[in-house]
Amino acid sequence: MSQFSFEYPWAFAFLVLFYLCWRYCKEKTEAIFFPHIEQLMVQQKQKSHLLGWLKWGGIVLAVVALASPVLTHHYKKSQRDGRDIVLVLDASDSMAQYGFDVKHLYKSKFEVVKEVVDDFISRRKDDRIGMVTFADISYIASPLTFERAFLHKIAKMQRLGSQIGIGKRTAINDAIVQAYALLSKSHAKSKVVILLTDGMDNMSKVSFEALQKMVKAQKVKLYTIGIGDANSYDGAYLKALAKAGGGRAYGAKNATMLREIYEQIDALERSKIEAKQIVEHTYLFVYPLFLAILMLLLFIYLRHHKGV
Repeated sequence: MSQFSFEYPWAFAFLVLFYLCWRYCKEKTEAIFFPHIEQLMVQQKQKSHLLGWLKWGGIVLAVVALASPVLTHHYKKSQRDGRDIVLVLDASDSMAQYGFDVKHLYKSKFEVVKEVVDDFISRRKDDRIGMVTFADISYIASPLTFERAFLHKIAKMQRLGSQIGIGKRTAINDAIVQAYALLSKSHAKSKVVILLTDGMDNMSKVSFEALQKMVKAQKVKLYTIGIGDANSYDGAYLKALAKAGGGRAYGAKNATMLREIYEQIDALERSKIEAKQIVEHTYLFVYPLFLAILMLLLFIYLRHHKGV
């Protein structure tokens, strides 16, 4: 937003002084006898119009320059403390079970998870998000990116491991290692991994002890979410991982609880946005000052050197 103003508007009072002086302060000149004075007065009157314009134009512009015209620009600069977040999704065959969403009994757990994750992505407008999917093996479904449209497509395209040839079982440890590797080159001030699973690790090559040691050593916050019946996943194992990663462990028995958990994490890991008002001043006095000098110089030249 731009706004024009004068820094010293009181300077225009000088115009009143100039007018009063012109009106009441008579110029003292020597009286000279000259024949045909009437013809001379006519010529002088015609020439005085130009001098008048130059003199008063110069005076007005000089006062305008003295008043210091300013063009002010107002704009906001947002300082965003965004986060890098990696979502780790279980795609083992147990995620194909129905009944997790009591309102939509024929939706599988995996379908419900994809919907909740898609909603979570929509909320994180100031963060980069990546995605790791796992079954027998894990893979990077999406690198860290700000592109929401791309992330929404990737979330909807996710399939169970048995459908895309990555197995039916569960390799949680390997998936977390891959998520941390995805964040290893990140320069974000805050890094977060959110693990979601409905099973127990039964395929990982990385041991729990090695994983726990790695998680403790990294400056990455780890949240773990177990979904479904509490007996289907290892709650103690997920709590130990979350504690090592400085995060929290959650359990969701149904779709409603899962949505609430993602909302809680969204609130806990909310990006900080500081909007600073920045004001930029552009001083314009040089333009009227330049014109005023030109006009007054021309006035002096015509008056004294051309005999006007």
